[in-house]
Amino acid sequence: MAEITLTRLSEEDRNQFVLDNQRAFKYGATEEFGLRDDHFEEEGEIISQQTIETSIDEGLAFRIREDGRIVGGLVVTIDEKTQHNHLDLLFVNPEEHSKGIGFAAWKEVERLFPETRVWETCTPYFETRNIHFYVNKCGFHIVEYFNSRHPDPNDPEPGSYLEESGEEFSGMFRFEKVVKQGNSV
Repeated sequence: MAEITLTRLSEEDRNQFVLDNQRAFKYGATEEFGLRDDHFEEEGEIISQQTIETSIDEGLAFRIREDGRIVGGLVVTIDEKTQHNHLDLLFVNPEEHSKGIGFAAWKEVERLFPETRVWETCTPYFETRNIHFYVNKCGFHIVEYFNSRHPDPNDPEPGSYLEESGEEFSGMFRFEKVVKQGNSV
C-alpha cells in the first residue's frame, strides 16, 4: 500500500485547498441529488469559501498526500485543555475514492493527537458515503441529528446550511468517538 502522510497546509496552497474541498463536497451532493444547485451555499458550491477559510483560520489544516502526491485535505481543531477535539473538514479527491486514503489519513490524525479524549465531527444527512466512513470504518457514533426541529445551538446562522425542497434546514449528523475515558478538565 502507498504511504499516506499529512503535511501542514502552506499559504501558497490555500486557494487550491479551498477549490479541492469544494469539488469534493460538490461531488458528494451531485452523487445524491444529481446536477442542480438550489441547495448550494453559493453559486455552484455545497460548501462556501468562507466556511472553509474560517475552518482553516481557526484550526490546523493539512494536505493528505499519497507517496508525496496531494490527494485530499483535512482540518482539525484541538482543544489543549479538554482534549475534546473536532474534525472540521476531511476530503479525498473524488478520483481517489475507495482506495483507503481517507481511513489512512484518519489513522494518522489519531496518531498525531494521542492525548485526544473525544473526537467530534458532523456531516450532512445526504452524505451516506461519509456516514458509512465515520461509523463503520473510523468507529464514530451518531450522537445527534440537527434539523429544523432540533437546530444546532452552535450554528451562527441557524437553518442556513441547506435550503432544499423548500425546507429551512435539511439536517446534519453529529458524531463522536470516545478515545480515552476519564474526566475532561
